[in-house]
Amino acid sequence: MRNLEGLPPYQRIAAQIIARIKSGELQPGDRVPSVAQIMETEGVSRATAARVPGVLRDEGYAIATPGVGTVVIAPKKLIAGADRLTRLRAGGDGLDNDTVEFIGADLEAATREVADALGLDEGAQVVKRRRRYLDTLGVKTVSTTWIEASIAERAPELLRPEPLPKMTFGAIEDATGRRASRQRDTVAIRDVPADIAGQLDVEPGTKTVVVTNHYWDQYGEPTEYAVDYHGPSRELSAEYDL
Repeated sequence: MRNLEGLPPYQRIAAQIIARIKSGELQPGDRVPSVAQIMETEGVSRATAARVPGVLRDEGYAIATPGVGTVVIAPKKLIAGADRLTRLRAGGDGLDNDTVEFIGADLEAATREVADALGLDEGAQVVKRRRRYLDTLGVKTVSTTWIEASIAERAPELLRPEPLPKMTFGAIEDATGRRASRQRDTVAIRDVPADIAGQLDVEPGTKTVVVTNHYWDQYGEPTEYAVDYHGPSRELSAEYDL
C-alpha cells in the first residue's frame, strides 16, 4: 500500500478502501462503507467522511447507484500513448495487462491530416498500423498510428500486423536513432466514424473521447502520429510525479 502518512484524513480513508478493492476484499457490486460507517469506524466528522465516496468515484473505483448508495465497479481507466512510452522506458511493456488485437499494418497515401502531422506532402506514402486494446470489460481503445514510409525501409517490422517488443517508439529508435523526445496530446469528444465503430463495438456517430498524439524526435522532427478512439463510459487517466 502507498505511504499514507501526511495525507488528509479523507484521502487516507479512501486509499484504505481502494486497497481493499484491489485486494479483492471488496468486489464489483459491493457497497463501500457509508458516510455513517466511516464516521463511526474512523472517528472523523461528517464533512470529512462525506468526501470519501467522491474520491472513490473520481478514481474510478466506485459509482453512485440510486437507491443503493456508492458501489464498487471494476476500474475502467485508460492509458494515454505518452504514459505507455513512460512505462516502456521504465522497464514495463506499456500494456497494463491489456490484450492487443492487430487489425492491420499497411502502406497508404497520407490524408491531409496525417500529412500535416508528419510534415509530408498530401498523398505521400505512410505506414498505417491499427490495433485495439481490450480488457475484461471489452474494447478499451482503437488506436491508429501513422509513420513516414521511409522509416519502414529500415524497420520492416512496422509493416507486420503483430506486437513490437518495444512498441513503435522503440522500433523507430532502434532503426534510426531518432528518440521520441516530445509529445503533444489533444483530447476531444468526437463522433466515432464508420471505419472505427465496428472495431470499437459501438454504432457510428457515437460520441466518445478521442486523443490525438503527436511525437517529435530529439531534432524536432515528427516521428509518428496517432489517433485513439476510446470506448464509451471509460475514463482517461494520466499520472505524474510532482
